[in-house]
Amino acid sequence: MATSVKSLAPRGYGLLVFDGYRPWSVTKAFWDSATQGQRDIGFVANPAEGSKHNRGCAVDLTLCELGTGAEVTMPSSYDEFSDRAFPAYQGGSPESRTMRHLLRSAMEAQGFTVLNEEWWHFDYKDWREYGILNIPFEAIKR
Repeated sequence: MATSVKSLAPRGYGLLVFDGYRPWSVTKAFWDSATQGQRDIGFVANPAEGSKHNRGCAVDLTLCELGTGAEVTMPSSYDEFSDRAFPAYQGGSPESRTMRHLLRSAMEAQGFTVLNEEWWHFDYKDWREYGILNIPFEAIKR
């Protein structure tokens, strides 16, 4: 049975969000500063197609310990552009792979899918229903 996000707390874990909505202009800036290798592997979204982050339908996150707020250890660090970032990477400690699997199970139970190149990146199932936005953060009302 898939682990739901709500079931993380009794296990002593919560979610630590790194990134969510991202204006299209930020995606363009990332693309312009990326190496060709980072683009080819898929670590950077092509602004010509937009990003799921630009639609408000992607989130970058990890697990944290509820008692301390400390990030758990994963097979790679966040935004690490290496093979260790791939969700299917078999290296790292058994504990780090267990934590990566726990995060993935919790997110998939809520309708998200993991990106093949980044264990921390999850796309919402209905992302195609939303358009690309370029609203700057300072223009977003709380």
